[in-house]
Amino acid sequence: MRPDQLGDFRVPSDAYLHPDGERAVFVVTQMDLDADEYVRQLWLWDGTSARPLTSGRADFNPRWSPDGGTLAFLRKGPGDDGKAQLALMPIDGGEAETITDFELGVSEVAWSPDGTQIAVVAGEYVDGIDDDEERQRRPRRIGHPSFRFDTKGWTYDRRSHVWIIDPSTHERSQLTTGDCSETSVGWSPEGTTITYLSATGEDRWVNPHNQVFTIPTADGEPHAVTPKGSWSWSGFAPTGTLYTLGTVTDRATLRPSQIHRVTWDGALDQVTDFDRNLNPQHPASSLSAPQFLEDGTIVCVMEDRGAHRVVSIDTDGAVSDVAGGRRLITGWCPSDDGSSAVLTVSTPTQPGEVVWWDGSRETVLTSLNDAFLDEVDLIEPQEFTFDSNGHEIHGWVYLPPGNESVPLLFNIHGGPATQYGWGFFDEFQVYAGAGYGVVAVNPRGSSGYGYEHVSAPCGRWSDEMPPDIADLIAAPAVAAEQFPRLDVGQKGIMGGSHGGLATAMITSMDQSYRSAVAERGVYNWVSMAGTSDIPFFIRLYLETDMPDGVDEMWKASALARAHGITTPTLVIHSETDYRCPVEQGQQLFSLLYKQGVETELLLFPTGEGHELSRGGAPKHRVERFDAILAWHEKHLTPAV
Repeated sequence: MRPDQLGDFRVPSDAYLHPDGERAVFVVTQMDLDADEYVRQLWLWDGTSARPLTSGRADFNPRWSPDGGTLAFLRKGPGDDGKAQLALMPIDGGEAETITDFELGVSEVAWSPDGTQIAVVAGEYVDGIDDDEERQRRPRRIGHPSFRFDTKGWTYDRRSHVWIIDPSTHERSQLTTGDCSETSVGWSPEGTTITYLSATGEDRWVNPHNQVFTIPTADGEPHAVTPKGSWSWSGFAPTGTLYTLGTVTDRATLRPSQIHRVTWDGALDQVTDFDRNLNPQHPASSLSAPQFLEDGTIVCVMEDRGAHRVVSIDTDGAVSDVAGGRRLITGWCPSDDGSSAVLTVSTPTQPGEVVWWDGSRETVLTSLNDAFLDEVDLIEPQEFTFDSNGHEIHGWVYLPPGNESVPLLFNIHGGPATQYGWGFFDEFQVYAGAGYGVVAVNPRGSSGYGYEHVSAPCGRWSDEMPPDIADLIAAPAVAAEQFPRLDVGQKGIMGGSHGGLATAMITSMDQSYRSAVAERGVYNWVSMAGTSDIPFFIRLYLETDMPDGVDEMWKASALARAHGITTPTLVIHSETDYRCPVEQGQQLFSLLYKQGVETELLLFPTGEGHELSRGGAPKHRVERFDAILAWHEKHLTPAV
């Protein structure tokens, strides 16, 4: 696969089963490299074949009305400033009609059980300024430290609230108000109550605490039904019982979220005791979150050892496997009785298709990527494991076709609480296609292997040899022992975010790498404090913070060790990265330059953030690949 083929594959998502149990709607996303944009359209499986349903360039988030006669979805207008609005389309004929004009657009849609109302989450400015040019001109008066967010921009002057829309008259009424934002709306079975998530505490600007609330759809006040904690979902069972996904905590935590039942007296009854993450998508998807069957059984997607599997939890808490395999299940929408489902799946050699499950067998419904797969030779990875100080480390190797030796290109993921796995990843296919043997592992700190594994780096990055770094340092040699085509004499390393941090730390300790790419990393925890959009992250992983922890924070910083780096290093960053602000990359680049290390800074312009490699402008994604391949080719000898 080549970088210029990024626009040739399509990715399905949000596959929702029609109430008739036979049809399904889903979103298809494809990059248009010429227009430099993502095209998202709704498609329909009509029971026989799949076809485009809408012709918009940015249609997404589809939701069937309960009677199946109308499809609600979000449609974004043309241009970068277009805000997504609610649109309705009669499914048996007729054009889609956009029925809202919220100032900052709509982000969520949920039909009431009787189909007479639609709840939406819509944004608005709260600064009292009516003119956008004047808003941009004025100095910003900021009263709390969480004033911007990566990919969203400035957030201090806006809030999101729940509104109720009448789909017949298009009239709207505001349900929630105030200085806090709401997300993740859901209806009670009788349609008289809405549940949502919101952070309302005074410390919400520096700690990721939120609560589950309910509010009557008629006159009434919101009611908090959980203590403060880390909550990602809430929903009503068919019986009207409220369930939640999360954990009660007064600080950021890596402990797996559990499903809880809210009892009649307001207490929380923990239903599950998983040592894996539920709802693993990034960002979280409503189709990987818990969903109810008509008998009260819960089905949801679980992250496990580089894969996703679907599990069911009955009303007594008993857990059963429903679907799995060496793949990522990126969405699962069951029928009411659970006898069938429509799902979206991805494998290392398949960017994605929509699949029908009938309770025992699966049938692929779409052929979205047949043309793409005919023109590329995607590599099937080979799995391996090894022991690192008594801990099993799991990884994969992607080898180009042939028998000759190939340079070893070691990739390190971000997070660190995420995972590489059994899904399609354009990065690995492009690098293998360019003649490199790609090695990727899930060291301690990765999710999908239990709490002990994911929490291992916490408080340890100031150690002489942090546990995740020890795993990563050992991985290339172990991989080369098991896959002799990998040439450790020609070894490159690269990673983004936590992977950028790890790249800098490893090359400061191990000078055998001939090429390095450090991307969007955090290299100086001291300057990260107070500048990142996730201020809780430092205390979570370093177990200290400013001002008392300044010495420990510097000791844990990659820059504190960077005097040992000799490997030629390309530093990549984006100007509007609010997760790991741009000064992080600038500091690493400047230090390497002063030390006489061969280095360059590839800086992407305003508008690109931390998610550039996954969701940046298509042309920038191609240019990023071109720069990375040119850098490695300069210092390594790929087998092409």
